Amino acid sequence: MLNKLLAAVLFTGALGASLLPVGTSFGGESDHEQARRALEAGEILSLRTVMDLVERDYPGQIVKIEFERDDGIWIYEIKVLQSGGKLIKIEIDARDGIVLKIKEPDSKHKGRD
Repeated sequence: MLNKLLAAVLFTGALGASLLPVGTSFGGESDHEQARRALEAGEILSLRTVMDLVERDYPGQIVKIEFERDDGIWIYEIKVLQSGGKLIKIEIDARDGIVLKIKEPDSKHKGRD
């Protein structure tokens, strides 16, 4: 399963695609379709852009990506497996790439509130 997800992420990036279909659907429309519309409307950054930011600032391997709307804000939730086996979850505001929250076993960093 993990290899398939990583392959999907790498494949998506290799094609230069801006979105990865993940998560559940809302109102019959997939996350992929919602994300595509939001990107076309200029409401969010592309997944590739956000992945580049994450890869630069949080070394490791991206293992999971989710796209969701929380309290009216589009959020990319990205899990990164870092060296030593530490898994961190980063919530990023899809509009501007600002880190909202980081959850990791030994840190209390909350990001922007």
